[in-house]
Amino acid sequence: MLGLTGSNAAGKGEVAERLRRRGFAVHSLSDIVREEAAARGLSAERENLIRVGNELRRQGGAGVLAERIVPRLGRRDVVDSIRNPSEVEVLRRLERFVLLGVVAPIELRFERARARARAGDPETLARFREREEEENTTDPHAQRLAATLALADHVLSNRGSLEQLEHEVERVLAFVESESGAPSDAG
Repeated sequence: MLGLTGSNAAGKGEVAERLRRRGFAVHSLSDIVREEAAARGLSAERENLIRVGNELRRQGGAGVLAERIVPRLGRRDVVDSIRNPSEVEVLRRLERFVLLGVVAPIELRFERARARARAGDPETLARFREREEEENTTDPHAQRLAATLALADHVLSNRGSLEQLEHEVERVLAFVESESGAPSDAG
């Protein structure tokens, strides 16, 4: 069982896709939030999703998103978009859970965010930085990306090409699976 955390546009989705190709089922805590936003009649813009996610954490506890996804999980799964240390705490109760952090420089992440052009993404690097600061609060019921990333068992650098990221995924997956005694599909 793997988890993915990292800042906006660091490449968590790219890592998840590479793991999917290796036979992992991929789930996202953001899907739980999107489902709730849709049930409330809200669009899936980033600001709405952040607000709904924070409301769910306040109402159900900081680990509520992870608690909601656990029943959907199997043995060889990935949980993407982990953004709060309490979510990590819930997932660490699962057998052999390993948290992977995905990092990249902010300027590169901003360019990636602009290229994917999701609704509600900031138009300037300055606003991108501000938004990131807002997502790194000390509020236990909000997104706490830096604190969550600090809990990562392994960190993947995504500052280069997709081929380089592929090698990072292979390296970390081989190491993780050799530690756990699980058969490796890497390589």
